[in-house]
Parts: sequence; C-alpha cells; structure tokens
Amino acid sequence: MVNLRVKEARGRKYYYLEHTVRLGKRFANKRKYLGRELPKDIERLKEEFMHELFLERYSKVLTSIQKKFSHDLSAYPPSAKEKYVESFMVKFTYNTNRIEGGTLSLKETADLLQQHITPRNKPVEDVKEAEAHKKAFYEMLNHQKELTLATVLHWHKLLLQDTKPDIAGRVRKHQVAIARSKAELPFPAELDTLLHELFIWYHKNKSKLNPVVLAALVHLKFVTIHPFSDGNGRISRLMMNFVLHRHSYPMLNIEYTNRSSYYTALERSQMKHKDYIFVQYLVKRYLKAYEKYL
Repeated sequence: MVNLRVKEARGRKYYYLEHTVRLGKRFANKRKYLGRELPKDIERLKEEFMHELFLERYSKVLTSIQKKFSHDLSAYPPSAKEKYVESFMVKFTYNTNRIEGGTLSLKETADLLQQHITPRNKPVEDVKEAEAHKKAFYEMLNHQKELTLATVLHWHKLLLQDTKPDIAGRVRKHQVAIARSKAELPFPAELDTLLHELFIWYHKNKSKLNPVVLAALVHLKFVTIHPFSDGNGRISRLMMNFVLHRHSYPMLNIEYTNRSSYYTALERSQMKHKDYIFVQYLVKRYLKAYEKYL
C-alpha cells in the first residue's frame, strides 16, 4: 500500500509517497518526492508510483530471461533452431487465429502448416488464414528494418489477401466496433494522425523501455487505434513479437485458453485509459510462460 508522508523542515512541508517492499529477507522503504505542495491528482500519482516499482522489481528478471534464453539458443545447431521456430509458429498461429474465431485445432494447424494436410470439414477461410499467418509470421521474423506503418500494412495484406482482398493492407474508411468490448474505437478521420503519432512514439521509446514493456505497449496502442476492418488483434500480436524478437527476447504466445483474462486486461486499459493495466498483465503472462528461466 502506498502512503502519503509529510516531512517538515524549517517550517516548510515536503510531500512524499512511500511504499514498503521486500528485498529478499529484508524490507525497504521506497519513496517518491512530490514537492512542497500536495498535488491534486494524488491517486493517479500513487498508481504511477506503484507501476514504477513494479517495473523496477521485474526489469532485472526480464533481462535475466533474455540472457538465459539467448545462451540456450546459441547452443542449438541450425536445424534445431529452425525446428524451435517452426514449433512456435504453429502454436502461435493456432492460438492467435483461435482467439479471433478460427476453428482449426492445434493438430489440424500443425498438419496443415508442417505436412500440408488440409483438414476436412473446416471452413476454407480458416485454412487460408492459417497458411497466410504462417507467411506473415516468417516475414515478421526475417524483417531486418525498423517497424513502420508500411511494414504493418504489408503484413496485413499478406494475412488477408486470400480471404478478404477488399480490406487487405488498407486502413479502414468506416466506423467499427468490437462486439465483446465496451471500448470506443477511433473514427476513420482520426486514424492517420493516430498511426503517425504511434510510430513517432515507438521510435522515441524503442531504446528507453524494457523490450517486454515496449512490446506490451506497442500491442495495446495499436489494437486500441484499431486501424483495420479485421485482423487488428493478429497484427498487434505480430508487432508484439517483432519487438521481442528484435531484442533477442523469446517471443510470446498468448494462448486461446487465456483469452478471457487477456481481453479483460485490454478492455480495462482502454476503458480506464491506463496503459499500466495491460503492461502488468503481459509482463506477468511473460514471466509465467518463461518461468523455467527464473
């Protein structure tokens, strides 16, 4: 719990936020100076302070995961690395498409993408979108330049050109809504400005933030803008993994079975306009996914 503290010196008051944290077997007080006047938005400052402490607590842990993962991966022969990536691609494709309503099972996805065995009695669109996601995934993985809007439009075109060619690679010109969410999405007239601002923000912060935090924010900010008629979730998860892969962090597969908590974290962040809600969710999900490196 964050407490407000007041210190007096020479007749003047100084305001601080204070929180007790556990460091191994001992406890320590973390403080943040607020100034000589009590801020009016004290509750917001408390939340920001707690988020700063959260990031401080897990920053070294996330870096440790990256180092151990890179060390392990460096020992793989090329064929084993290729197999590892292929295995991740299959699971990632299955889960990201399943989250968006795809009907293929994990086995059907693996048979299709690895053995070229087309599943019976499944929608042709689902089959094509699984194959298209594989192409988009490897395009993302092999992309050597920085993340730009042109890159994202290209991935979106790859993803939907065989099933929805009329919207593939195009920013929407009409209003949309998410059936399962109360979040209000931007109007079409706002999209160009919002996308421009997103990539300015990204290039300004790509070297300042921990890559897992950066990946979470890229995902959240893009899906909140929702620039496409369809495919926003899948593209935002590709962007998330682009950031992780570019910084040599293991990529993250958000599983279909965790979709409820995933949607809840996204919606709460969007409705409350508090990015830290989704960031903390994704960091915790990441730690759970790679707890073997802890």
